Amino acid sequence: MTFSSPVRSTQPARADLALGPAFLFLAATLLVYLPALHGGFVWDDDAHVTKPALRSLHGLVRIWTEPGATQQYYPVLHSAFWIEHRLWGDAVLGYHLFNVLLHAAAAWLLVLILRKLELAGAVLAGLLFAVHPVCVESVAWIAEQKNTLSAVFYLGSALCYLNFDQGRRSRWYFFALGFFVLALLTKSVTATLPAALLLVFWWRRSRIEGRRDVLPLLPWFAVGIASGLFTAWMERKYIGAEGADFSFTILQRLLLAARSVAFYFSKLVWPAGLTFIYPRWSVNPGAVWQYLFDLGLLLMAAALIYLARRRRGPLAAFLFFIGTLFPVLGFVNVYPFVFSFVADHFQYLASLGLIVPSAWALDALVGRVPAGRVARTALWVALPAALAVLSWRQCHFYRDADTLNRSTLAQNPSAWLAHYNLAVSLENSGRTAEAIAEYDATVKLKPDHWAAHGNLASAWLKSGRPDKAIAEYEAALRINPAFAEAHNNLAVVLGHMPDRLEEAISHARAAIRLRPDYDSAHNELGILLLQKPGGWNAALMEFQTALHLAPDNAEYHYNLANALAAAPGRLPDAIGEYQAALRLRPDFVEAHGNLAEAWSRLPGHLADAISEYRSALRLAPASAPLHSNLANALAKIPSRVAEAAAEYVAALRIDPGDAQTHTAYGVLLSDQPGRLIDATAEFETAVRLKPEFAQAHYCLGVVLLRASRRAEASDQFKQTLQLQPGFEPAQKMLERLQSP
Repeated sequence: MTFSSPVRSTQPARADLALGPAFLFLAATLLVYLPALHGGFVWDDDAHVTKPALRSLHGLVRIWTEPGATQQYYPVLHSAFWIEHRLWGDAVLGYHLFNVLLHAAAAWLLVLILRKLELAGAVLAGLLFAVHPVCVESVAWIAEQKNTLSAVFYLGSALCYLNFDQGRRSRWYFFALGFFVLALLTKSVTATLPAALLLVFWWRRSRIEGRRDVLPLLPWFAVGIASGLFTAWMERKYIGAEGADFSFTILQRLLLAARSVAFYFSKLVWPAGLTFIYPRWSVNPGAVWQYLFDLGLLLMAAALIYLARRRRGPLAAFLFFIGTLFPVLGFVNVYPFVFSFVADHFQYLASLGLIVPSAWALDALVGRVPAGRVARTALWVALPAALAVLSWRQCHFYRDADTLNRSTLAQNPSAWLAHYNLAVSLENSGRTAEAIAEYDATVKLKPDHWAAHGNLASAWLKSGRPDKAIAEYEAALRINPAFAEAHNNLAVVLGHMPDRLEEAISHARAAIRLRPDYDSAHNELGILLLQKPGGWNAALMEFQTALHLAPDNAEYHYNLANALAAAPGRLPDAIGEYQAALRLRPDFVEAHGNLAEAWSRLPGHLADAISEYRSALRLAPASAPLHSNLANALAKIPSRVAEAAAEYVAALRIDPGDAQTHTAYGVLLSDQPGRLIDATAEFETAVRLKPEFAQAHYCLGVVLLRASRRAEASDQFKQTLQLQPGFEPAQKMLERLQSP
């Protein structure tokens, strides 16, 4: 891992040098990452921090025994998150601080390893690693604790194994093996460690001995390969690393690998233009220039092999760099390839292959110039300081999700995933119009992003554009017919269109076929079936299924109650379900109102109805229908007519255009002495507001007849019969007027 064969440090290692530099590393790392400590959750942090379902002891068992319970099967990582959540919950500072401490620890372990190998420039190498900008993504992004934690185990394992190699004491071997297994269970890219150790031995001794070097590491290779294969399977099965986005030929993968190596090398040497998502390259075997990366890599390898006859270090460093990067060079599918083939956090460990020899070379170079001590001091200050400033600036991009997404788009406008995540963030904060623009940008850049189409549809729905919402849901389903949520949401939208009721029902049934335990789809199907004549029986079954799946859902109890209220003889059962809904949600206004209506239909329970209406009005005092319905109930009690009148007036003050309330109030007034003129005015208002309202015409005819305005009354009765042929009371009144 260096540019030469082993070189002893000019300064012998001393115990009193260990503590001071360790604190220096910690202080420097904390200072550089200070902006990140104030950052929030970004990207998929919330998917890594322990979910509520996993926060118990049983959840901890699931983390270890149930693949798919966590985003990736890295049980040590998620156990660490589980412990951290127990310590500081969702307080973001704790996660950031722990990640920074892990990074500082990894940098210091690197120093200890290099001192063990007696390499000059060990402290400089550790310091460069601690402050290099390519590490910011791994340290400032909470989800990448998998990098920092696995690096501590990886380097700890390497240090223990070097102790074992030196003295062949079995305890060091088992310590090393234990740390290696912990590293694998934190992030499987650490499977390259046994190969890295063999490289170190080859570099130090110019040969690898089968019995001494290879045999003890054979179990490591077996465990590492098994871990890598299992992770690759998890990436395909649970994360989705398969399909058209991963369909590459061997030639394309070779082109991609060489270009990736060149990219990572360039970002280490010149860390400018770093961004969270880099543009996704087009890997085109027909483009001659793309072969230049492979050619350059082959020429470099040939030169280093030739040089290895005299200096093995450069070739060892080269092989370490490429070998550690191998899992992310394109030969194995990893999900992030969907949006980019490269990422800074992919080379967190691999960067040591360039940082270590660079530190050795720089330290050796300044040691040969006049005033070497001054030059070395300047180097140790200037280079880390420059990198630290870049890292400090880079940390600011991780302040929050919006900042990270916007900074990414400023560097890479084609980053469709950044557009999508920004849209989700904007929608969650109520900025729907801006979210629509970002969703639209997402689907233009990636037309097959079915989730973006689905979210765009929901955003259009919030904006009052069901036509556009339907088009986007249908687009999502053309791409992914198994998108159960889109089927269900489309059923909701179409359910408000009477002429598309059957289509809505078919979509709800499709959602249930795809996900039989989809309680929301069962509930929506019940709502739709309830709109059909006689559909209450089938609706009952769907609401009951929804409640079986989610027994504590107040809305499902409410909808079941509505179905029972529509069923013959099931009113008492409906009342029980309304009450169950209110136990779960005491502020459920609609449940109070419908329970009141149910009580009013049940003989002897008018007082219960009035009580529920008043409960509903305490929650929604500006509801005209509740005031009107309460008035209707009060009007049935002779002693409470004045209260009924006051409620009608309150309802009409809120909604003066309600013809039915004007009519009901008119009926009440018509029975009061001296209020015939007022009643007539209410009926006339109702007729003016709703000319097709037959009941209002009939009531107006009755009061006109009582006022001896026979001709006008006759006209109203005739109008009633035109609107409602065969209405017997109007027919009798008209016959009475026409008789001699």
